[in-house]
Amino acid sequence: MRGVVLSYDSQKHEGLISGNDEKRYHFSGSSIESDPNLMRGGAAVDFESRNGEAVSIFVIVEQRDATSMSLNGIDGKSRMIAALLAIICGGFGIHKFYLGYKRAGLIMLLITLVGFFLFGIPSAIVGLIAFIEGAIYIMKSDEDFYLTYVKNRKEWF
Repeated sequence: MRGVVLSYDSQKHEGLISGNDEKRYHFSGSSIESDPNLMRGGAAVDFESRNGEAVSIFVIVEQRDATSMSLNGIDGKSRMIAALLAIICGGFGIHKFYLGYKRAGLIMLLITLVGFFLFGIPSAIVGLIAFIEGAIYIMKSDEDFYLTYVKNRKEWF
């Protein structure tokens, strides 16, 4: 059966789906068979109904949705914004903070600031690392970027 997610609480791992039969179905996070990060209010889903609950839930990603994900990023993190931040002001770790890597961003920021007192060599190295990371972000597809840096939380390269 097809339906639309009315709500999903990722903390409690439960939600509500409105089915095409105009009934509402509660579900738990363990019933989600596709990527749970795509589960949000308004998402189209395909599911089975058992005892009034939704099970075997798959998020339907239409071509229109896939295009908007590439422009706006997946899970709120845009590959191109991260790449531009890394290339333009990456020595300060801004792209790391943007991706949610506070520790890595702080390391880059501190090395850059302290590096100014050491003839700029450490700052230049951190800037080069950020430039390389920006180039890597540009070369990855949106899906690869999402899996590598958002879902699997790979902080470096």
